[in-house]
Amino acid sequence: MNITITGGSGFLGKKLAERLLAANELVGEDGASSAVENLTLLDVVDPPEELKNDPRVTALTGDITDRALLEKAIPQSTDSIFHLAAIVSAGAEEDFDLGMSVNLDATRNILEICRGNRTKPKVVFASSCAGFGGDMPRIIEDMTARTPQTSYGTQKVIGELLVNDYSRKGFIDGRALRFPTVVVRPGKPNKAASTFASSIIREPLQGQTALCPVDPESKMFLASPRSIVQNIVHAHNLTANEWGFSRETTLPGFTMSIGDMAEALRVFAGNEVANLIQWKPDPFIQKIVNGWPPEFDTRKAMDLGFIQDTSMEAVIQAFIDDDLKQ
Repeated sequence: MNITITGGSGFLGKKLAERLLAANELVGEDGASSAVENLTLLDVVDPPEELKNDPRVTALTGDITDRALLEKAIPQSTDSIFHLAAIVSAGAEEDFDLGMSVNLDATRNILEICRGNRTKPKVVFASSCAGFGGDMPRIIEDMTARTPQTSYGTQKVIGELLVNDYSRKGFIDGRALRFPTVVVRPGKPNKAASTFASSIIREPLQGQTALCPVDPESKMFLASPRSIVQNIVHAHNLTANEWGFSRETTLPGFTMSIGDMAEALRVFAGNEVANLIQWKPDPFIQKIVNGWPPEFDTRKAMDLGFIQDTSMEAVIQAFIDDDLKQ
């Protein structure tokens, strides 16, 4: 199979690439597993050397808003596309034009290239629970009306609708996945409004202080990188018939207050580590987080066989095993 990952050098893109290369198989349109022949990783930075050195990997470095580069990344031979690249929430809110260009225009360009290729590839689109916001029911279901309160959420909702319509028209075999907030992300903080949710676990475990910009009572809907990557692959491997007319779903996660996250860290690693969290309110971040719904009914995803993390303690242990020890 010929596969393309946009955002292939990002932390989820790298983990997905490593998983696909290690498994060396992916389920195609016919329901049969095929070997990974070529994996194209498109991003603004190069992937790590261990990925670049794999003979099956083609690294393309550049701006995803460059239509010519996208056409190079998605030739007619492409069987599957994992579209992970995005300008994250706070970044898209601060720079409206950049967010629209990357999160919306590039997504439509990808879909138009697929349409022009006339090969109906599988397309997995990374969306977000930020598509929901404002005055909402206590528990969000898959068919709850999307009322995003950020530009990022709006751009992701439009992407979901496009994936559905291009699938309905037979241009692609698409599926759109609304990600919970992913914790614990390795590396350094980024411009996501939710970046603190990883920082308050990641930095203290490495003996560093971490600033928490929201109230301890604030709640978030969370999932680990390990479960997200497994669910991305599972979403791809499901058949079009299993997805049905609606090609979108919210991935399973768990709801937890920020204070309870800090307490889970305290139980797991002790007072000295947990006390490295410093509470410093930021009204800008608090307003964005307040606009996100904390609780979701993900029975559709569970019925389709997606997995769910078991506990915050398990998520912390997975971060230590997968990222901190490397």
